[in-house]
Amino acid sequence: MSDAAKKIMQRINALAKISDEQRQLTRTFASPAMRRANDTVASWMRDAGMTTRADAIGNLIGRYEGTSPNAKTLILGSHLDTVRNAGKFDGPLGVILALACVEELQRTKCRLPFAIEAVGFCDEEGVRYQSTYLGSRVLAGCFEATDLLRKDASGVTMADAIKAFGGAPQKIPSAKLNPKKVLAYVEVHIEQGPVLEEKNLAVGVVTTIAGQSRIKLTFTGKAGHAGTTPMSLRQDALCAAAEFILAVERYGKEMAGLVATVGQIQNTPNASNVIPGEVSISLDVRHQRDAVRRAAVKQFQAVRNDIEKERRVKIASQVIQETDSVPCSLAISNLLQSSALKKQRSAPQLSSGAGHDAAVMAQITPVGMLFVRCKGGVSHHPDESVQTSDVQVALEVMNDFIDSLAKHHG
Repeated sequence: MSDAAKKIMQRINALAKISDEQRQLTRTFASPAMRRANDTVASWMRDAGMTTRADAIGNLIGRYEGTSPNAKTLILGSHLDTVRNAGKFDGPLGVILALACVEELQRTKCRLPFAIEAVGFCDEEGVRYQSTYLGSRVLAGCFEATDLLRKDASGVTMADAIKAFGGAPQKIPSAKLNPKKVLAYVEVHIEQGPVLEEKNLAVGVVTTIAGQSRIKLTFTGKAGHAGTTPMSLRQDALCAAAEFILAVERYGKEMAGLVATVGQIQNTPNASNVIPGEVSISLDVRHQRDAVRRAAVKQFQAVRNDIEKERRVKIASQVIQETDSVPCSLAISNLLQSSALKKQRSAPQLSSGAGHDAAVMAQITPVGMLFVRCKGGVSHHPDESVQTSDVQVALEVMNDFIDSLAKHHG
């Protein structure tokens, strides 16, 4: 096993100890743990001969200059935030592997016809403010200023959180990258699925990132005494929400390729002897084809309308996020596939049901993604597991890819 691959794993293990919560890995946007993670990775970047900076929202950026100061930039990276009670590879693998690619260039004293920037995005998961891709949306220039007004569970606005983190909300518009100066964005990520494991392969090349709709629904009924309100007179918001949730599951099972999830629920007043008066839930709908996803959302709207009428509750919906499916660059994917075929017997083309920063960066530059096998396809869970030998293959593929890209742009 190469020392470089072992070093990547050691660094990922070190980052896994940096958490907002004890006894589990949780690292959210603009939190103290994120500050420690950024500082730690920045020190590794500087050791690799990179200059480092943080932009207006808190993205960590390390730059390795090319042969010319006017050269375009190849951006490599992923995110450093996590979900709650997370695994340690989702996100950090892509950041630390990008850093290892630069370390190889520094070791061989190699400069390329393009610069490389390794980016640790400050927020991809959207845990703290229920709005994903904050970091990449800033670089892509599609950040919504209204998001700055969002409040977290403690009532802290996003703007105030950014200021406390050392960022500058008012400068976010100027943090947008110039597309003319960006060569491409390439992200290494765990597969979050079973295909590579089934094929007994270390890596695969992503062709498409699924479109996604995130919606918040609020069911408003009427709270009442659990012992004195007759069943026939109840306007139970939780029962209405439960009916909707089961309808989402049924439709998701019926439509091929569709995944639909209610993963978050808030019940008010949340007392054992009170009929629930208000319930808020999250709805996450994904499919590779945008038309299918949109049709599913319309179907769920019809279900909502029926429940609202039959149960005499009011149901409000708010679109939190809508992202179209994103095809990866054919040219970048072909180069990744050629590099992968030098390291393993085949290089399967994969679609991603999960969203990634690459989906946002595609708005300003060609993107590519390399998936790395993970045990059981498990993700967003402490059981996330990646073999060091697979990390070594991924690193070798990326080093070869960078070399091939340099020859194409030399």
